[in-house]
Amino acid sequence: MLKIRLAQEKAKGKDFDEIWRIFKKIIAAGDSYVNSSETNKSKARAKWMNKEAKTFIAENDGKILGAYLLKSNQVGRGSHIANASYITDEAARKQGIGKALALHSIAKAKELGFHAIQFNFVVSTNIPAVKLWQSVGFKIIGTTPKAFNHKDLGYVDSYIMFREL
Repeated sequence: MLKIRLAQEKAKGKDFDEIWRIFKKIIAAGDSYVNSSETNKSKARAKWMNKEAKTFIAENDGKILGAYLLKSNQVGRGSHIANASYITDEAARKQGIGKALALHSIAKAKELGFHAIQFNFVVSTNIPAVKLWQSVGFKIIGTTPKAFNHKDLGYVDSYIMFREL
C-alpha cells in the first residue's frame, strides 16, 4: 500500500539516497528538469532537503517510488503562494504515484496555509506532467517561449501553471 510521509534527513541518509537515485536519472534524461545532468549529490541534497521546504516521499513496502518538495514560491509578500517539485521513479510510472503525490501536496499546501500553488517551469513537451497537473485543477497561465533546452528537441516552451487552493 502506498504511504506518503515526510522525508527524514537523519534516517542514515536512506531517504535522500533514494531521492538522489530517482532524481539523477531524471536530470540525466534532459527532457523535464532544468537541473543540469552535471548536478552533483551535494547540490541535489541542498534542493531536496532544504530547511525552508518540506520534502515528502511516496513508498510502498519500504521502497521509495517518488517524492515532492513544497515551499513558498517567493519570500515576504509572495510567500502565500506555494511552489513544488516532483519526481517519480521511472519503474513506478503510470501507477498513480504522481497523482497521489499531487493530491497530497495540494492538501498539505492548504494545511500549511498557502492560498495557491504555482509551478514556474513545466516543460511543454512533458505531456504526461501537463496532463497530470491539469487533471488536478492546474491551469496554464503563461508560456515562456523556448525556455528549456531539451536534450533531444532543442529549445522548447515552458508553462507557468497555477491552482488556487
